[in-house]
Amino acid sequence: MKFSISREALLRPLSLVAGVVERRQTLPVLSNVLLMAGSDGLALTGTDLEVELIGHAELDELQTAGSATVPARKLMDICRSLPEGSIISLALEDGRAVLRAGRSRFTLSTLPAAEFPNIEQSKQDAEVTLPRKALKRLIDATSFAMAQQDVRYYLNGMLFELDSNAVRVVATDGHRLALAESRNELTVSDLQRLILPRKGVLELGRLLDDSDEPVTLVLGPNHLRARTGGYVFTSKLIDGKFPDVNRVIPKGGDKRLVAERGELRQVLARTSILSSEKYRGVRLYLEDGNLRVQASNPEQEEAEENVAVDYQGSGLEIGFNVGYLVDVLNVVGTEQVVMTLSDSISSVLLEAATSDDNAAPEFSARYVVMPMRL
Repeated sequence: MKFSISREALLRPLSLVAGVVERRQTLPVLSNVLLMAGSDGLALTGTDLEVELIGHAELDELQTAGSATVPARKLMDICRSLPEGSIISLALEDGRAVLRAGRSRFTLSTLPAAEFPNIEQSKQDAEVTLPRKALKRLIDATSFAMAQQDVRYYLNGMLFELDSNAVRVVATDGHRLALAESRNELTVSDLQRLILPRKGVLELGRLLDDSDEPVTLVLGPNHLRARTGGYVFTSKLIDGKFPDVNRVIPKGGDKRLVAERGELRQVLARTSILSSEKYRGVRLYLEDGNLRVQASNPEQEEAEENVAVDYQGSGLEIGFNVGYLVDVLNVVGTEQVVMTLSDSISSVLLEAATSDDNAAPEFSARYVVMPMRL
């Protein structure tokens, strides 16, 4: 194998593919990236046996076709450190990969390409295509609520529901829930439900941008495959039963307030400075036209702020983990946010404030945060 490629052409696919590779691996070959040079360019593959990503790059010159695996992180660090506009030549010499650029020369260890595992193709249940920006917006709006290393393994990921006219995604860690829906005409006859693991969600999100370029999702019984812009992403699915979302979303809340999202976020962030580091709790006192936010800590330090809100009704005192509220306010895409509450022990429903027209929005999101006792 011997080829030449520009630094910029190699760097983007390499950085995405290397993101899949775990630093600590039981199999040495899983720390490597598979390089396959041929007449159609350079294919780069990284995997951790759960998630696989294949990227493509255009070669400046192909002298000898072939394949090898080289350490992913080291190759990426070398490419990043080279000057912009560098031309990189890479060749296999005596079982090692020799990389040259200008007056620099690096020799990397290799492992045989035959040892590199690949995620097997499974049978296909359905295939759908939608714009990248639609899928990216869904992931960005909900991924913060996924659990991390929860014993309820099915919460360490995101539920995808696809039917003929919408894609819905749900994430929850048991304390808060995020649900988003994007209305798109899809070519699926039956409702498809799958749980994508946390790492798969984050790596898929890195592939997407705000363009109208298509991304094709191939749904299988055990895998999700996404194809877009020269990349092929594959992830195993979590086999489990996700909680019933309809039972979690509160209904019948009689206290509805509208607040300026940016102002409320700043008030919560400032108040949280003096909250308990362990519990991060803040108290909200709802009054006519005003929301009072209080925090205190074991050192007897206190913070109090008031923020004007659109609310008329009876008073209410309720406590929350301030981080959960701020996370929601960070992703709500409108200037105003609506909070619907019922009492001090029931969850709050947060939504973007929208105009009261009858047309169903192309994108919508709802967030549920459980209260805490303070």
